[in-house]
Amino acid sequence: MSEPIKNRYDFVLYYDVENGNPNGDPDAGNMPRIDPETGLGLVTDVCLKRKIRNYVQTVKEGVPGFDIYIKQGTTLNASDAKALKELGIDANDIAASKKSDPDLDNKIRDCMCKMYYDIRTFGAVLTTFVKYKLNCGQVRGPVQLTFSRSVDPIIQQEVTITRMAITTEADAEKKGNEMGRKYIVPYALYRCEGYISANLARKSTGFSEEDLALFWDALINMFEDDHSAARGKMAVRSLIAFKHDSILGNAPSYELFDAVTTKKRDGITAPRSINDYEPIMVDESAIPDGVEVLHLWPRA
Repeated sequence: MSEPIKNRYDFVLYYDVENGNPNGDPDAGNMPRIDPETGLGLVTDVCLKRKIRNYVQTVKEGVPGFDIYIKQGTTLNASDAKALKELGIDANDIAASKKSDPDLDNKIRDCMCKMYYDIRTFGAVLTTFVKYKLNCGQVRGPVQLTFSRSVDPIIQQEVTITRMAITTEADAEKKGNEMGRKYIVPYALYRCEGYISANLARKSTGFSEEDLALFWDALINMFEDDHSAARGKMAVRSLIAFKHDSILGNAPSYELFDAVTTKKRDGITAPRSINDYEPIMVDESAIPDGVEVLHLWPRA
């Protein structure tokens, strides 16, 4: 694996949805998530992490060091077993291995970081090894995302749909179709903020420059292989990163985030496309020395 990153990064991501549900709330019948006090739409950090994991799993399938720990259809115990096999440890004789090697917990943790991209990136709680009398602990990942919040209040719209295929013969004798519902946001532009700690990459997971380049690629393309009936039209509109020239950083993240803005164009009351917003801008005068602005998307 290559060396851990040596620069702290902060970033701002804008993406939009049109006639879709970017993140359903299971506590509200799967309606789009919303802040009830402000009416702004919400998308959780784990929702975006899932899409990033799926993208990496697709483009790096079979490549050593880029497997995904948290993935559908695979148990955590099965993923753990891969790490034990990689280290040549017999799962049935963990106690003896631990007795002969007191540092076994840390070796397993480091192996998991090398094998699984999402642990190296987001971290993980490796509590499943407790059954082996091991304590691999909590791995703090260098990359963290905030909840996304829409730039303007959203409207949750319930759309009634019909299905011509009837479930049972008895129902078919009574009706010609069945009714259903889907929930959409007609249009919304969302903003997510994130942090990449070079210090945690150095001390904890070994997150590298290669990993970083893949992360930017995944952020930009995470919706391209995720289209569905509920999320038919979603797109990343802007990705702006701030590269610090040191490990710990040269400015508070909030100062950098505050320099990135957009707003509705004059005369627009209900935005229905990205063109209803002013261009997403960075106030370069507010960026202190030692911080470089990277316009990663759209590409120049």
